[in-house]
Amino acid sequence: MSDAVHVFAHVVAAPGKADELRAVLKELVRATHTEPGVKMYVLHEEPKNPGSFHVFEIYENQAAADSHMKSPHLAAAFAKAGALLGAAPSIIETKAIAGH
Repeated sequence: MSDAVHVFAHVVAAPGKADELRAVLKELVRATHTEPGVKMYVLHEEPKNPGSFHVFEIYENQAAADSHMKSPHLAAAFAKAGALLGAAPSIIETKAIAGH
């Protein structure tokens, strides 16, 4: 398998804050797509559970993933999202071990 780093993030909006959080996350997606080493960064929302968001991320390597975690736009998104969250985000870094 490659050196690619895969990340699954889950973010839940506080009651009544889904639209605001969705806007913050969409802006984060736009900014993240400009980063070198980002192969995929896709925002999903559960259709049966609005306000429950998942981000699927693929980085070229660990350095690119680490750079994203230190990026100013991620820090800004975390700052804006803080009061909009219904729970702490779950961020899980993985490496693919089979399949394509």
